[in-house]
Amino acid sequence: MPSLSKANSGQSGAIRIQVALIGCNHRTAPVELRERISFTPQQALQAADELRELGILEEAVVLSTCNRSELYGVPGDAHPTPAEAMEDYFRSFHRIPSADLAGRIYRWAGPDAVRHLFRVAAGIDSMMLGEAEILGQLRTAYSQALDHGATGPVLNRVFQGALEVGKRVRSETEVGARPMSVALAGVKLAERVFGNLKGHSALILGAGNVADQVIECLRNRGIGSLRVVNRSFDRAAELAKKVGGEAVAWESLESVLGLPDILVTSVSSASPVLSRELLERAIAARSGRPVFVVDLAVPRNVAPEAAGLYNLYLYNIDDLGEIVEQNKKAREAEIPRAEAIISEHIAKFEAWRAALEAGSIVDDLRGQFHKQRELLIREKLAEMEDVSPDERARIAHITEELIERVLEQPSQKVRHGRGMRGRLAGLEALRHLFGLDEDKE
Repeated sequence: MPSLSKANSGQSGAIRIQVALIGCNHRTAPVELRERISFTPQQALQAADELRELGILEEAVVLSTCNRSELYGVPGDAHPTPAEAMEDYFRSFHRIPSADLAGRIYRWAGPDAVRHLFRVAAGIDSMMLGEAEILGQLRTAYSQALDHGATGPVLNRVFQGALEVGKRVRSETEVGARPMSVALAGVKLAERVFGNLKGHSALILGAGNVADQVIECLRNRGIGSLRVVNRSFDRAAELAKKVGGEAVAWESLESVLGLPDILVTSVSSASPVLSRELLERAIAARSGRPVFVVDLAVPRNVAPEAAGLYNLYLYNIDDLGEIVEQNKKAREAEIPRAEAIISEHIAKFEAWRAALEAGSIVDDLRGQFHKQRELLIREKLAEMEDVSPDERARIAHITEELIERVLEQPSQKVRHGRGMRGRLAGLEALRHLFGLDEDKE
């Protein structure tokens, strides 16, 4: 449930709603650290549960991709410094020493946290400016947290706003035009080594979204032959069919590892799936012919010590820097338009949040009731010509007093904040039920 606490602004009893986040991304941490702090989908839900059980957060969403690991939440009252509690939990969960994260973690709260999330959704906080994958990754992380019961009205509102921002930025600006992806950047890197990819062979390790995109990019560049290896053979067969390639059973990986000129990996795994020894045998099977390897996974699929092997040209996701910069220059002129959309949606969220904080729902109900009262009195008295002016005034006074009596108790509860904890969902539903949001638009 979201936190409802007394604000420090001098408004006694006002409800305070705060969105907070901590995280590391490609700007603050290298891949060697990012892979140590990544969350699997199951770990993300576990973390959301534990953050709420510990009273650190009352709503939580964990976003973990190859370029970032972030905790979003609505802080509870159990910790006076929620960002520090979130950071302590983050370190504890991954068993990371404080020194390893020093200067690597960023913290945002309030509108700044919302802005960061909206920039992530828009693709302008990504390694690849305007990348297409992040919006889907954000949607998945939010949907899983929502289905798990880890979110509430505040994060529901802000994440739904983020998804809308992402869609608008991609449809109304050129930030998402000619989208650059990690997959495309990896293939472009291969082109720098081999030039034309026609006639060359490739092996894709993995069959998720990134692998699908890599295969599409290779097909468009006329790759000679292609094999797909995945734990699910059916999924590997489905992707290989797109390019007339060959699906290989996971158990047969070593038998085909020495065949390709290009090896691209994107397997979800907590530890490397390609050891130095395995790759050493693969290179020997190629009679020493070089092999180009792009490891697009976080955590990495290729053991770091393999980098020293002769004739193995190993690149990871952090080695795409120059391609990233070229992509950024082509689109950065569109950033101000994207930022304008982001600011518009931040203002919408802040207006919603402020309305709840101030308890304005009672004032809005009062206005709604008075509006309907005036319409009803005007309509009914028009049919009652024998009612004197004094009687009309008396009817108006009685109906006005009735409205104030009905609203007296809710006004007191909002004013003093007692019994309001955990009621934001009900307040939001009430606003929707009475059409108060539509009335303000």
